[in-house]
Amino acid sequence: MRPFVISTDTTADLPAEYIKERDIDIHGLYYAFGDVVHTADNPLSESEFYNRMRSGEMPTTMATNPEDSAQLFRKRAAAGFDILHLAFSSGLSSSYNNVCIAANEVMDEFPDCKIIVIDTLAASLGEGLMVYRAFQLKDEGKSMVEIVEYMNKHIQNFVHLFTVDDLFHLHRGGRVSKATAIIGTLAGIKPVLHVDEYGKLINIAKVRGRKKSLTDLVDRMGELIGSYKNETDKVFISHGDCIEDAEFVASKVKERFGKEVVINYVCPTIGAHSGPGTIALFFMGEKR
Repeated sequence: MRPFVISTDTTADLPAEYIKERDIDIHGLYYAFGDVVHTADNPLSESEFYNRMRSGEMPTTMATNPEDSAQLFRKRAAAGFDILHLAFSSGLSSSYNNVCIAANEVMDEFPDCKIIVIDTLAASLGEGLMVYRAFQLKDEGKSMVEIVEYMNKHIQNFVHLFTVDDLFHLHRGGRVSKATAIIGTLAGIKPVLHVDEYGKLINIAKVRGRKKSLTDLVDRMGELIGSYKNETDKVFISHGDCIEDAEFVASKVKERFGKEVVINYVCPTIGAHSGPGTIALFFMGEKR
């Protein structure tokens, strides 16, 4: 049996130390302010990125480049590895299709190499949680095929819950109307959203006030976690440059569920659409 590696995208929002520890190839999705494109070789710090958004600059985003992905696959294939790639939701980006193009190209070049690309239908640390779970299974001795079978069986059990602080970023992305953004902002309304079974961002509730919206995420976790409480040992939280709010949600999760919590930034590719002040909570549950 050939050895295999697990890779993913920048949108998985995994902590840098975990990526280094696990030697994970990260396929890049890029972003730009004006004519300046930021890549892994030309990044902005997360705080600078969100501060520029706060000052009124609006970034644009780009999907993975098939040739860049092919180069990462090619390196592993040439070294004798099969590859399991967990890709950003096809409901939010064309990156999944681009990575599939790259995988097929490299498998043509290296017929002995098997590359499986999973459409995670996930985003941010929801995608990251799937990668984390895949490595747990690998550590248990599961084969690449067995991990794929697990992911396909449980893909709808990776729950994503979000709230945002500024409705106008959702309006820019077509998630809410301009009237809703204006009226909701004046009334202090904070939406609660999730990533649905098709991998798309859907508004599921409206809560008055920031603190209530954060508490609502944890309440919904209580409703959804069910028999999956012990499926993983960690809960993931990502944030749009609002660490205090992330730590508040983490404290509530630890208090109610006794779970270890991993906190990291929402990457610029996703943050460009959700904006500063985004808080997202990820865990395994009965359904999305």
